[in-house]
Amino acid sequence: MGAAARPLPTIESPQHPRPPRRIKSRSLFETDLILEALNQSFVMLRPDLQWSNPVMFVVEIGAVLTLLFIIQAIVSTSASQVPINYFIALDFWLFLTVLFANFATALAEARGKAQAESLRRTRGETPAYRLKVGDVVEEVRSTDLKQGDRVVIGAGQVIPGDGEIVEGIASVDESAITGESAPVIRDSGGDRSGVTGGTRVISDRIVVKITALPGQSFLDRMITLVEGAVRQKTPNEIALTLALSGLTLAFVIVVIPLWPMAWNAEQYMASYLGISDAVKSLGTDVPTLVALLVCLIPTTIGALLAAIGIAGMDRALQANILAKSGKAVETAGDIDTVLLDKTGTITVGNRHATKFDPVAGYTQSKLALLAALASSADETPEGKSIVTAAHAVGVGPRELSIGGSKFIAFSAQSRMSGVDLADGRCIRKGAPDAVIAFVRQREGQIPVELQPTIDAIASKGATPLVVAEDSKVAGVVTLEDILKTGMQERFERLRNMGLRTVMITGDNPLTAATIAKQAGVDDFVAEATPESKLAYIRKEQAEGKLVAMMGDGTNDAPALAQADVGLAMNSGTQAAKEAGNMVDLDSDPTKLIEVVEIGKQLLMTRGALTTFSIANDVAKYFAIVPALFAGTLPWLKGMDIMNLHSPTSAILSAVIFNALIIPALIPVALKGVRYRPLGADALLRQNLLVWGVGGVILPFIGIKLIDLIMTATHLVA
Repeated sequence: MGAAARPLPTIESPQHPRPPRRIKSRSLFETDLILEALNQSFVMLRPDLQWSNPVMFVVEIGAVLTLLFIIQAIVSTSASQVPINYFIALDFWLFLTVLFANFATALAEARGKAQAESLRRTRGETPAYRLKVGDVVEEVRSTDLKQGDRVVIGAGQVIPGDGEIVEGIASVDESAITGESAPVIRDSGGDRSGVTGGTRVISDRIVVKITALPGQSFLDRMITLVEGAVRQKTPNEIALTLALSGLTLAFVIVVIPLWPMAWNAEQYMASYLGISDAVKSLGTDVPTLVALLVCLIPTTIGALLAAIGIAGMDRALQANILAKSGKAVETAGDIDTVLLDKTGTITVGNRHATKFDPVAGYTQSKLALLAALASSADETPEGKSIVTAAHAVGVGPRELSIGGSKFIAFSAQSRMSGVDLADGRCIRKGAPDAVIAFVRQREGQIPVELQPTIDAIASKGATPLVVAEDSKVAGVVTLEDILKTGMQERFERLRNMGLRTVMITGDNPLTAATIAKQAGVDDFVAEATPESKLAYIRKEQAEGKLVAMMGDGTNDAPALAQADVGLAMNSGTQAAKEAGNMVDLDSDPTKLIEVVEIGKQLLMTRGALTTFSIANDVAKYFAIVPALFAGTLPWLKGMDIMNLHSPTSAILSAVIFNALIIPALIPVALKGVRYRPLGADALLRQNLLVWGVGGVILPFIGIKLIDLIMTATHLVA
C-alpha cells in the first residue's frame, strides 16, 4: 500500500464481519487429529526424541534388543523349547507400547496445534492508519508498524496490533479472540486501556499506541505457546520424571542379573535331568527378561506424563486463559492465598446511588431532583447512577430539561460538582465536608440531623454525598458498592478448596470491613497501594504460602510479578499483562476460581494415574514371576494365584495388557479426572481407594481375560 498521506477513511460498518470465535475444545478422537498423531508416533521413535521420556526409552531399547534376538534366532541352528512366534508377538506388543505412549503425547500436541491454527486465523494482515506529525494519517500495513507508533482506528476497523489507547473511548468487539459477542468498552488513561490486535472497533474513534513489535504481539506469543514449541517441563513433572527414571533404573539393575542366574540354573537342571544343552527354555532368553522389565517399570504413567502436562495448558486455554508456562497452571493447583481487587472483582465496579435521605424539611422527591440536576452533566458512573435512581422515585426527564445553566465539573480541589441554574440557584453535591464548607460560606445553617445521617451511612461501608441548594442542605445520597451476583458462593467454593481469600481495596478500613463481611472473604487490605500489595504478598510467601493475584492496572504490575500465579486481564494495561504469568482473555476477574480448579485438576490427574500405574504393577508381578521361575524354583508355584494357561501365555498376556491400558487411559489424561474440592487427606484416600485398588484389580481381570481369549483361539500353546 502507498504511504501517501490522506485523511482517515470513514467505515460505517464492516463489509465482512467476523463471526464470534472462541477457542473451542475439539473432541478427543477427530480423524484429522488421529492421523497427525499417528504419523508423529512413528517420528517420535527416533532415539534423540524418545530420550526425553526415559521410561519409554528403556522400553524402546528392549524392543530393539528383542528384534535382534529374533533375527539371531532365525539364522541360528540352535533349538528352543519356545516357539519363534511367541518372540515375534512379544516384540510386536513391545513396539506397540512405545507407539501408544508416543500417540498419547502426539494427540495432546495435535489438539494444541489445532487450537493454535484457530487462533492464527484470527490474525490477518490488516491496513493501519498511522499518525504522523501534524495529525497527518498515512495508510500502511499492520506488519510495517513499529513499537511506539500511534494509529487511528475508526468504527468498523480492525485494531492492527497490540497497544494502549491514548485518546478516545470506543466499543470494541473482541469476539475474534474471546468468542464473546457482547462488545466491551475501552478507553484511555485507565485500567481498561489495553487492546489486542485482531479485535474490531464498533463505534467511535480511538488513537492507539502500539506496544508490541511485529511478530511479538500478544496473539503471536499465544500461538507459539499453544503449539508447545517452548513448552518446558514443570518442577513437579521433572521431579516425577526423575522418580520414574530412578525406579526404572532400579528394576534394570534387578532384572539384568536374572539372565545369568536363570542360565546357570538351567545348566544345572539340564545336567541333573540329562536334557541337551542345545535346547533353550523360557527364562534364559532376552525377550522374556525384557517383558519382565517392561511390565514391572511404571510404563503407564511414563507414557501419559507428558500428555497430562500438555492437556493442562490446553484446558486453561479452552477456558480462555492463556498460561505463559505449564508451571503457572501447575502452581495454581497448590495456591494457599488468593488476592482479589474489590472494584470490578467483588463489586460490579462502580458505586451506585441506592437511597435519598432528606433533611431540613426537604422531601425525598425534592432531594432526588436536586441531586439529579447536579448530576445531569456528570459523565461518571456514580453521577449517571444518581440520575437513574432519581427516575426511580418519580423525577422525569422533563424536570431535568434546563436551559441556560452552567455545569460545574468535579475537581480534586473542590471535591464537588453541580450546576448553576438560569434562575440563579446553585446546586452542589459532593464530599460532606466540602459541601458543608460551601453552605457555611453562604452563611447557611447545618441541620443537626445531618451528621448522624452521614455517620449512619458511613458505618455501613457506604459513601455519603451531601446535596445543597444555595445556603441550605437538602440531604444525603447514599452510594454503595454492589456485590456481584453469586460472589459469596464463589468464595465458599474457594474456601472448600482450602484457599484463603483476601480483598484488596483503596477504601478506608470501615468501608473495606463492611464489604468484606458482606462478600464473605477471609481478610482484607484497606487503603491499598502498590507497595502495600507487594508487601502483603511477600509476607504470605515468607510464611511458606503460595499466592495468586488478579490485576489489570499498571499499579498492579509489581504484585502480579511477585505473586506465584499472576492473572492479568486482557483488557488491562500492557504492563499488567507482561507482569502476570497468566492472561484472562475474557477479562473476568473471578476467573481465578477456574484457574485454581484447572491447576488442581492437573495435579489430581497426575496423582491418580501415578497411583494406578504403580498399583497395576502388582498384578503383573503375580502374573509373570511365578510363570517365569516356577520351573526352576518350584516354591514360587504357590504365588500363581491367577492360574494362567502357560508361562508364554502369562508373559504375553501381561505385555498385551500393559500396552492396551495406555490408549485406554488417554481420555483421562487429556480431559483430566473429575474435579471435586477435597482436602489433601481426602484426596489421598480417594486415590488409594479408587485408583489404587482399581489399579490392582483391573490388571488381574484384564490379564486373565486376555489369557482366556488367546487360549480359546489357540494363539498360545
